[in-house]
Amino acid sequence: MGQSPRAWFVELLDGFLSESLRRSSPLELGRARLLAGVCWGLILCVTLVLLQGLVNPIPLTITVVGSACALGFAVVLLLLRRATSTRPLALLLCSLVTGGMITHSLYMRDLAVAAHASLMLVPVVSVYLLGWRLGLVFSVAAAVNVGLVFPLHTWGSLEGRGPMLCSFAAIYVLCAWAVGWLFISARDEAQAMVEQMLRTLRESEGQLVSLIESTDDVVISLDSEGRVVTANDAARQLFLRVVGRELRKGAFAFGEFPPEERARWLGFMVRALGGERVKQELILPTREWTLTVELTVSPVRGEGERVVGTTLFGRDITARKAAEARLSEMHRNLLDVSRQAGMAEIATGVLHNVGNALNSVNVSAGLVTERLHRLHVSGMSQAMELLDAHAGDLGHFLTQDARGQQVPVYLKALARRLTQERDEVLAEVRTLCQCVDHIKAVVCMQQQHARASGVVELLPVPELLDDALRLHALSFERVGIQVRREYAPVQPVWVDRHKLLQILLNLVSNARHALLESERADKQLTLRVGWAAGGKLRIEVVDNGVGVAPENLPRLFTQGFTTKRDGHGFGLHISALAAGEMRGALSCTSAGRGQGATFTLVLPTEPSAEEGTGHASPEREAVALV
Repeated sequence: MGQSPRAWFVELLDGFLSESLRRSSPLELGRARLLAGVCWGLILCVTLVLLQGLVNPIPLTITVVGSACALGFAVVLLLLRRATSTRPLALLLCSLVTGGMITHSLYMRDLAVAAHASLMLVPVVSVYLLGWRLGLVFSVAAAVNVGLVFPLHTWGSLEGRGPMLCSFAAIYVLCAWAVGWLFISARDEAQAMVEQMLRTLRESEGQLVSLIESTDDVVISLDSEGRVVTANDAARQLFLRVVGRELRKGAFAFGEFPPEERARWLGFMVRALGGERVKQELILPTREWTLTVELTVSPVRGEGERVVGTTLFGRDITARKAAEARLSEMHRNLLDVSRQAGMAEIATGVLHNVGNALNSVNVSAGLVTERLHRLHVSGMSQAMELLDAHAGDLGHFLTQDARGQQVPVYLKALARRLTQERDEVLAEVRTLCQCVDHIKAVVCMQQQHARASGVVELLPVPELLDDALRLHALSFERVGIQVRREYAPVQPVWVDRHKLLQILLNLVSNARHALLESERADKQLTLRVGWAAGGKLRIEVVDNGVGVAPENLPRLFTQGFTTKRDGHGFGLHISALAAGEMRGALSCTSAGRGQGATFTLVLPTEPSAEEGTGHASPEREAVALV
């Protein structure tokens, strides 16, 4: 496609300008181009006038003045090739034009020459090239000449409306200056506004560049074709590490990617150009290690909400991913430790209860053994030996012999004694059986709860509370703790047996420790079951033990926090987590040290859609501690 006429003409004018002027501001460059164009136009006009003199002779003075002006215009053109400013040359040009027109009009004494339309060139050129002040000087000179000097100079030769036309010409020159002044003022204001906007834009651009460069995140701006518009240092460094070359401005960003990677990135681009905000996690292999980057591709909108490009934000999350992996591993370790701690605590309670029952077994077994040793079986043997010795005259022996007469009485007394001793032994055996049954019940109950891990069941909550007491608590009465049960009539509810029992065991264990540490004589543990707001189940474990200091209440359920000398800080933390997993909440209130504490567990009575009534997921089973 050929060059446009305007571009051709501008290029022609620039050929007469110095390198300094071509690189100057747009306003100064415009003045220089106008100066060159006016000089060429005036040279052409003067040349035509002089050539006309060959056909119609013109006065010598006019020829000399015209030639001098043309020479001056040529000098201005030549000086433009070396000039750094247009102002001196513009003064020379305006002086030549104004002086030439005044001289020409006075010498020719012709109204048509004095009021010629070319006169308007003075205010137009002078105001544009020199500003409104110097432009006023040249415009007033031209107006005074045509409106005053010329009529006086040609006084008597002007006919009719000549003076009036001269006045109108002077007014038009001044009006042309005024219009030029308004134009220049508007242009200067617009130029000042543009410059202010440009300064503001440059400042904003500088701030934006500083902000982009100061971040460690990757920032790349692409046009609609995927070419790089701008990129910060982090992007350049990452690109160098991943691709092995610099990220060049204007280059296609994904040109050196493998085909599969290029297709994936172009897919992100297409989605972003469609107006979608794309967010992905990518693994980028570098020469040193593998990076995990969180990438966000956002559309850049222009006028009319049209997407004109995309912006890529990338954040290196390798360290965060590694920290999350370590945190997950620590969480699994915590679950294992908590499970072991819970198992140890339950095992301690079970062994404690079994040990108490075994003590009773030992005592009962000892008593049975002792009483069996003391049975009067030897007396029966002696009586039978005596009867065997007199078997031949047994009737005479039992009726006539003094010793034989005592045998029936002795046997009666012996029978009563043996019957009494038998009853005592049977009573101890029954006690022994009860102790063995208690041991069996403790073991079976623990096995039952262990099998129920992670399953949501319809259970009677008061029975679980009693189980928690039995697993912990043959020792409550022995250490002087009075247990009160305040169970409101509640229907069986859907709960996870294992998690709820785990929470109750922890709460009962904490209450027992708080009561043992207390110096009160009336140690009391109260278990309450009732309804909370919204139809939820409320379980309260209340003790009048050592209580909780106000500064410790916010940290009570924090992992690792404990006020017990031998505590591990897992019990209440895991209990709070278990309550949250059952969509419930565990809280504590206390009036302060020595005022006891109340732990409240609030649970929903219906299973969630995810829980249903079947088996628990592996994730929930992994939280189980017992």
